[in-house]
Amino acid sequence: MKKEEITPTEEELNKTPNNEQNTEEQAAEAAPDTENTTEAEPAEEKDPLDVALAEIEELKTQALYKAAEFENFRKRTIAEKTELILNGGQNVIKAVLPVLDDIERAIENAPKADSVEALEEGWELIAKKLNKILEGLGVQKINTENADFDTDFHEAIALVPGMGDDKKGKIIDCVQAGYTLNDKVIRHAKVAVGQ
Repeated sequence: MKKEEITPTEEELNKTPNNEQNTEEQAAEAAPDTENTTEAEPAEEKDPLDVALAEIEELKTQALYKAAEFENFRKRTIAEKTELILNGGQNVIKAVLPVLDDIERAIENAPKADSVEALEEGWELIAKKLNKILEGLGVQKINTENADFDTDFHEAIALVPGMGDDKKGKIIDCVQAGYTLNDKVIRHAKVAVGQ
């Protein structure tokens, strides 16, 4: 009885290696199939030259689109600059036109005026109106009264000797007013400077 008991156990033991061998054989059989599919995949892949040529064509197309887009941008920018040059002063002219109307009215009514004082008052009002409009547009008059000479804002057209040490380097007289537009000098003030 013991043999019978031992025999099945031995059979089971014998079967286990066979099962392992079978499993290994199945794995070995499966492995060549995997190799076959791996070999089949490269055959399905595209030729690297074809892939590179397709990529080159795509890049050429993108480059053409970018070049056309840049050319359109350049043309649009040129058109906008031209428009600004031609019509950029439109707002300034619109703002100044009322002053021109006032000047024309003053010229028409000058012969009818009773006194010179009335004419002078009218011209002063027109000048104040023009200054207010220009200030609204960002134009400021450069200060020259009791100011030190500054080459950034002033242009010396004369040197006045013998003014004393306290007037040396100071502005004595302003011949022509200077102006800035948004803190940028658009015309230097022409001045006489003490020497």
